[in-house]
Amino acid sequence: MTQSPSQHGWIHTTDYHTGGEPFRIVHEGAPALPGSTVGERRVAAIANAAGADTLRQLLCNEPRGHADMYGGFITPPDDEGAAFGVLFWHKDGFSTACGHGTIALGVWATDTGLVESDPDGVTEVTIDVPSGRVAALVERSGGKLVGATFRNVASHAIARGVTVQTSRGEVTADLSYSGAIYASVRAADLGLAVEPAQYTDLIALGREIKWALNDSAEAQFADDPRLSGVYGTILWDDLGRHDGGPAQRNITVFADGEVDRSPCGSGTGARVALLADSGDLGSAETLEHRSIVDTEFAARWEPGAARPDGTQTVIPLVTGTAYQTGEHRFMLDPADALGTGFTLR
Repeated sequence: MTQSPSQHGWIHTTDYHTGGEPFRIVHEGAPALPGSTVGERRVAAIANAAGADTLRQLLCNEPRGHADMYGGFITPPDDEGAAFGVLFWHKDGFSTACGHGTIALGVWATDTGLVESDPDGVTEVTIDVPSGRVAALVERSGGKLVGATFRNVASHAIARGVTVQTSRGEVTADLSYSGAIYASVRAADLGLAVEPAQYTDLIALGREIKWALNDSAEAQFADDPRLSGVYGTILWDDLGRHDGGPAQRNITVFADGEVDRSPCGSGTGARVALLADSGDLGSAETLEHRSIVDTEFAARWEPGAARPDGTQTVIPLVTGTAYQTGEHRFMLDPADALGTGFTLR
């Protein structure tokens, strides 16, 4: 940041968690970034315009955050079709998509009255993000939250059976896009299971696979090069089928070794795209998607338009809950030698 956050005044945030994954909403004190769209503002933030990247570090790093922190700056929308925009961030930079954050933002917008909420029905909160326009469909009964459904951008399978060399041998990955590109690998193929006792190994292998595929031809997104690269690795376990469809448990290792505690909203969309493409998730079925801490999202899909190359797309619909965990006022004392902080894993 060209000036310390304390010189800009206090930074006000409201924090939520979605399925156990934090989301820190910066609604006062967020930097005013150049650009007419959230996508353009993301490019500016990466370049640290208006001190955006320094503020990200301040809010992610210890002692104000931690290695697995996540959040977003509220921005103007791209146009009047959305209620607001959001620039997502994590410990390593600015992401293109975030489903758990979209769910949290929908609940926050209706909790605060930013978007007028139906106390006995579903309220649609439309949000502009770097990958496009998404929505949170927030359902309440008697004013109390029932759940919120993240409606993502058009998603599709990219490639199947891509060979990856890892420290545990050769495995194959399936790549798909759902606002970001994810590589899916069955955990058992690595001799692992998605359980807390294997957390360290899961992170290590997730990082290996991400970086092995990040610059591959399959990870280049022709529609918008800013969305290229493997954002995360999804290591998954097959839990069989429930009455309404397949059940799986996953850990999503994204950025550079950060772990989603929830089942991962956009990652769930990426799984939906693959399962719909293979016929393992029918249009009338629901994916029961669990996280490493056993929180759950329910996901289904609607048909999307075909891409120019003929690839069929789907619109993932991912349902979960989000709850407020606190409100915060952050600052940086100019005399603080730690500055924007540090990260220990």
